[in-house]
Parts: sequence; structure tokens; C-alpha cells
Amino acid sequence: MDFNEETALDAVLASFADTPDPRLREILAGVTRHLHALVRDVRPTLAEWEQAVGYLTAVGRKCDDTRQEFVLLSDVLGVSMLVEAINDDEHGTEGTVLGPFHMTESPRRELGDSISEVGLERPCVVTGTVTDLAGRPVAGATVDVWQCDEDGFYDVQRPDVQPPGNGRGLFTADDAGEFWFRTVVPSHYPIPTDGPVGRLLDASRRHPFRPAHVHLIVDADGYEPVTTHLFVADSPYLDSDAVFAVKQSLVRDFAVSEDASAAAAHGVTVPFRRAHFDVQLVPREETS
Repeated sequence: MDFNEETALDAVLASFADTPDPRLREILAGVTRHLHALVRDVRPTLAEWEQAVGYLTAVGRKCDDTRQEFVLLSDVLGVSMLVEAINDDEHGTEGTVLGPFHMTESPRRELGDSISEVGLERPCVVTGTVTDLAGRPVAGATVDVWQCDEDGFYDVQRPDVQPPGNGRGLFTADDAGEFWFRTVVPSHYPIPTDGPVGRLLDASRRHPFRPAHVHLIVDADGYEPVTTHLFVADSPYLDSDAVFAVKQSLVRDFAVSEDASAAAAHGVTVPFRRAHFDVQLVPREETS
């Protein structure tokens, strides 16, 4: 059989017919059908296809131990959040994107520690409780947090200014499921634009900004982990996040407090900002 525009799809699908893993066979067939449909639809020239291959090659070359350009590409195309939406069980705390900067392991810290290692001149206290769907506390849950600094940079972006692990912490909730830590209010910031994803945004006249947020991954034995965000309510770009990750249920006020006794209890000075973010986990058996 000649390989031409009319026979191409059937020929490639037939080549995958003996794939032993049924899920892999399904995925390969789906990718092939949609990719062939795309090519038939937009009908790229040979030069355009070479450009597309070169672009994906450049994305791969931009990835390293602290930068994941493919995750960034997935994010700005809305695919990361689409996958999240498809897998959302509509229970518990809503999930969002992992983002490209969870490439560095968060240092273990004690409850109440500061994740800011470069000063707390404008302190913020974040508190929360991890519960199940019935509101019962999940003792010993792990809470992995990471964020940018007040200037909008993660530790891996400015290693000459921020020590490794700055803005990151791995906490263990207490017997009441509660967790708390000190930090600074993160800034809104642009996603990295010095690579292929930045060129894509520039070519499409899209801005690269994300609203201010704290990342969290919360996990516990017997529960599905949730990757989510705590968004700062008064931040710019809440309505136009470059990676489409904002959900209203995740937006919180970072209110200014003048409560001296609360400040002393958390080891900060007044005035300070404070935010509270409860997390509900879904039992594994309820996600099938």
C-alpha cells in the first residue's frame, strides 16, 4: 500500500495494533489521529514543519535540573489545567498546575519556621488545617510549599541573591491537622521568557504574568495528594493568569494585622500580613 495522504492514518494506526499495553495502544492511536487531523487541517509547508520540530527541540534543550520548559509550554497552552480539570473529582480542595519551579526539593522545616531565609522585614504568617471531606483533621499530613520572593523570583532564578531552599519548606501537620509558617507575601511575576515559550508568547502578543501565589502539595497516607495554589486576593493578573490556573476557591485575603499578641505567638512583629488556607483531602478509595 502506497503511503499517501489518504492512506497515511490507517498505515500508522496499523503499525501500533500489536502494542501489548492496551492503554498505551489507546493513547498512541489517539495521538496519531489528532496529529494527522491537525496536519491535514493546517497543511504546513515543509519549512513550517521543520520549524515546528526545531521549536520542540529548543524547548527540550532549555530544560535542566532547575527549569522545565516543557511544563511551561504545557502551562501556557492550557493543557496542564485541562488535564487537571479532566481529573478533578469535584471534591476536596481544587487543584492547579505544578509549575516549572518544583525542581528543587524543599527543605524540611518545623511548624512555625520561616521559609524566607533573606529576611522578614515585612512578615506574613500562613496558617491552615488539613482535613478529610467530613472535616476531620488529617494528622501528620505533609505540606510542601514553595513561592517566589517579594521581587517575583524563585531561589533557582537568582542563586546569587537567594540561598538554595529559600521560599521553600516541607512541613508536617500536627495532631489537629494544623500547619503554619512564616514567610513574605510573594509578588506577581512573569514566567520565564528567555526561552522558546517566551518567544511563543511574544509572537502571539500575550503577557507572561502570573498573579501572586504560594504553591502547595498536600499529601497523607490513604489520601490523594493535591497540588494547589494559595492566591493573594489583591494581586494583579488574577483575571488573566498566563497559565490559566486561578480558581476563585483558592483566593485568600492576606490581611494586615496589628494584633501584637498574635504577632508574638508567631514570632513576628506588627504590622504583619496573615492568610488562612484550609485543605481538604480525598480518600483514595473515593477517586475510582
